[in-house]
Amino acid sequence: MSVPVINKAACIGCGVIGAGWIARLVLNGIDVTVFDPDPQASRKVGEVLENARRAYKAMSPDGLPAEGAITYTSELAEAVAGADFIQESVPERIDLKHKVLAAIDAHAPANALIGSSTSGLLPSEMQSVMKHPERLVVAHPYNPVYLLPLVEIVGGRSTSQETITRAEALYASIGMKPVTIAKEIEAFVGDRLLEAVWREALWLIKDGICTVEELDDIMRYSFGLRWAQMGLFQVYRIAGGESGMRHFMAQFGPALKWPWSKLTDVPEFNDELVDLIASQSDAQSGQWSIRELERIRDDNLVAIMDALAKQDTGKGWGAGELLKSYREALSQRGGAKPAKD
Repeated sequence: MSVPVINKAACIGCGVIGAGWIARLVLNGIDVTVFDPDPQASRKVGEVLENARRAYKAMSPDGLPAEGAITYTSELAEAVAGADFIQESVPERIDLKHKVLAAIDAHAPANALIGSSTSGLLPSEMQSVMKHPERLVVAHPYNPVYLLPLVEIVGGRSTSQETITRAEALYASIGMKPVTIAKEIEAFVGDRLLEAVWREALWLIKDGICTVEELDDIMRYSFGLRWAQMGLFQVYRIAGGESGMRHFMAQFGPALKWPWSKLTDVPEFNDELVDLIASQSDAQSGQWSIRELERIRDDNLVAIMDALAKQDTGKGWGAGELLKSYREALSQRGGAKPAKD
């Protein structure tokens, strides 16, 4: 685990993803200045932070650093002043990204690293309005940002290798697993996989094959458990038996030509489909508020990662190995204190 390299952070935009970044940074002892024109920003961040504290208490029972301070400002320039790390998480509109990134670039210190939380916009396109484009990377996290460790690092044509290397160390220092994508591509890697599953799921619901609850059960009681600890290719290597991946590919490769998938066709996204899925989702989960569902989700994620931390004769496996390393790094920093209730 890298030595912490963030002295002061700025978060621009604090919706679901931005608030998650704030919580991860603050709970790692980093001061954060926040800019978001939403008058409800502090309330929303406070509620996310409350849930994050609860999760971190379970995830890091031996204590955490003293919490960083959160400062809200009505001026973007004031937010980025003095920051060596800036995380931008504004909505996915290229015109808005251009406006915000140009302003960040104009007012941020020369040494500041700028990460964008975009889910699919190309970094080369975003950095085209910047005078110092070499310091921008896409840093695409997964919700909840304060718990899920993966962050996809993607550089654009003007991003320097020094920035990529620094970004990898910076995100690792706050308990994350940075994976640098070799070539920029729309939606990167994770969202391309998710979009394929999402598109097929919409067809299955629209065609009346199953309900949203049945589809979720099929995922969470089967391959979702496998993916959580081994991913896709390692799981399929095992499925090949003693002959491994080559046998699996030879056996199941022809199935790729079977008409199982509608991935090249998109269901019409109309009111009827929205109402169908929304009503089934209400029936599945309407008894819980969103904050309650977040806490249930967080408890489940912590339990899975905690279990994985004990695997491989105590060395940890996958996300559990990273959690074990993160806990060790926290204990070595000094100044750790019990997490707040």
